[in-house]
Amino acid sequence: MIGSDPKDDLRIHLQDARDTLLWKLEGLSEYDIRRPMTPTGTNLLGLVKHMTGAEAVYLGDTYDRPFGGPTPPWVPGSDAEPDSDLWATADETREEIVGRYRQVWAHSDATIDALALDALGRLPGDMRKEMRKTVTLHRTLVHVITETDRHAGHADIIRELIDGAVGHRPGNDDMASGDAASREERRLRLERAAQEADAVRLGGVRQPRAAAD
Repeated sequence: MIGSDPKDDLRIHLQDARDTLLWKLEGLSEYDIRRPMTPTGTNLLGLVKHMTGAEAVYLGDTYDRPFGGPTPPWVPGSDAEPDSDLWATADETREEIVGRYRQVWAHSDATIDALALDALGRLPGDMRKEMRKTVTLHRTLVHVITETDRHAGHADIIRELIDGAVGHRPGNDDMASGDAASREERRLRLERAAQEADAVRLGGVRQPRAAAD
């Protein structure tokens, strides 16, 4: 039977999610990594900035191992502008934000190395009422992995909207085989299926919408 180290398993999944999130910035202009791509302003560099603060709090402050720097606006008692961790000002460079994210990785990894999975920490203020105030390192790691993966998924969609690039990591796009033409054919097929299902649900037959819809 092959053995398994639970802490190593969690660390591998966390690093995979971190790497994926950063990879989504590669090859893009300053404008494209910052531009808001949803009505709520979701953008690639902002996701990285947000996760820097998240790791600093969950794998730093929670275990009395402060990383330093500004307190994210979602932490009780912070005087930061709401949502200021979700976008980059013109004065904040890509290198600064990415570099700080990598620094917080090292800080978080040191916390993981230093503590056992059943080590207890305490969340700042009254944040995350859905989680217990006192949490184990295991529970915190699961939370940070889940949040990083969630935002990496956001980044997947944002990057595809910007330039059509897809993939989980370099050399692995994790997509069905086919070129751009075959993917467009598939998209149109899905559009037709959606329209047909809509018509059936309404109990009638609708004329197909324009292909561009």
